[in-house]
Amino acid sequence: MPQHKLQPVANGLRTDHPIPDLPFVDDAHIPIDDPRAVEAIGRRHGTGTWGRHDRTRDGGWVTFTTDPVRKDLAWLIRWHPEHGRSVILYRDADVASAHTDYQDTAQLFRSGGYWWDGTTWYRPSQIFDWASEEYMRRRVPAATNVTAADLLEGGDADSGAGRILDIDQVDVDTPCQGRWLDDLATWAAHRQTPSAALSVVKLSAPELTADQLLSLTQMAQIAGVAPSTLRAYVSRGEGDVPQPQATVSGRNVWARPVAEEWVERRHRSPESLDQAVSAKAGSASLPIGVAELWTRFTGIFTSALWENPDRRKRWALRWRTQHAVGQIAEELGWDVAANLDAIIPAEDLASTIRHAVLDEFATGQQLHRDIYESDRERAAAAGKPEPIYEDTAFYGIVPHVARMIDWLIRHHPSTAAHTISEIIGEAERRLRIARDVTESSLATALALDGKLDEKTREDFLKRVFTPASPSED
Repeated sequence: MPQHKLQPVANGLRTDHPIPDLPFVDDAHIPIDDPRAVEAIGRRHGTGTWGRHDRTRDGGWVTFTTDPVRKDLAWLIRWHPEHGRSVILYRDADVASAHTDYQDTAQLFRSGGYWWDGTTWYRPSQIFDWASEEYMRRRVPAATNVTAADLLEGGDADSGAGRILDIDQVDVDTPCQGRWLDDLATWAAHRQTPSAALSVVKLSAPELTADQLLSLTQMAQIAGVAPSTLRAYVSRGEGDVPQPQATVSGRNVWARPVAEEWVERRHRSPESLDQAVSAKAGSASLPIGVAELWTRFTGIFTSALWENPDRRKRWALRWRTQHAVGQIAEELGWDVAANLDAIIPAEDLASTIRHAVLDEFATGQQLHRDIYESDRERAAAAGKPEPIYEDTAFYGIVPHVARMIDWLIRHHPSTAAHTISEIIGEAERRLRIARDVTESSLATALALDGKLDEKTREDFLKRVFTPASPSED
């Protein structure tokens, strides 16, 4: 699932899992037990409202509707047969996107995108695995649930001082007034069954303790960008900057692992892939293959325009210098390099490479099975035990195909990255080949038959191959 960045407005009074620091709003006018009834509220034609419900992958459901009183607000309800329900108030413009975020297995979102599936807490989803076409799920080490009962255990919360708002009292631009702990006690007092111990409010984890959180300046240092650049990203909503995990004295702070995974995401972006396989060409930075093509055609045109006596005569006197002709030849060379797709269509080549590699793998699988059958027949004829069939750790790729993969990487790095991810995914789904086998086969073929130097090749493949799952404490 993508990272959840939408900001809720308030908790419904009948929620099982209150969101910290948000007010509680009376939701008695919404039928929270029937998703179709919730949807029907917003499905009144001509009223400018909307609603929807869907089953979720974990056996629950999620539904939303525009509030019938406040058309600028909308209710979202996420229900699970074991973990209960979350009743959340959003801005009406945000609720459809929030509905989509809850359609997978997420029960709760907290601390700037950390999410809980009912068993495990995961970090905000940032790293997309193109082979499986899903975001990587990275667990939070030593994460524990903090329940409403945990927060109320001290006994210093005053339920009489807490507030429950009516829907027309909600001010989306004003933070929660008073002590939220008092509001939580008031919420607990309104519950028909005392189940505060089962109400997960947030998570606690070592990486979210105050001394582990990073300021914007520290996060910029990890990313290798200027603090002003990161500040501009945040203010303009650019750069896919993750949501902060907290706000301390009015300043955003992030968990170090979240910041590091954002940097990893940046390293896997198309722009970063182009940079990984690039060379300087004059004042420009171009993919290595494009720069080579530019240089090659510059030489070709220089020879054609200057070294051929018949053509050379056609030049006006003031242009009859090698330097002047060289400049024009360079421009002509760039015309060719800039129109590379007209010479070799990148997408067509990528599709051809994908089919060729998968065919190589299928052929390798058949050869491996044939060898095993031959060994088994020889063992049976000799009265020996049947050999154990073991999956191979590597499949060979013929040099012709390997060189074309290398060519695509050097000329179209981002297209090559997507193609390699498709190969990994298709090999896993169709041929049941483990990812590490596919990746080892591709890396070996490129090392044997490609033109990229070792450092550039390894740097590129590190950005493309399956993201590593960090070890858990």
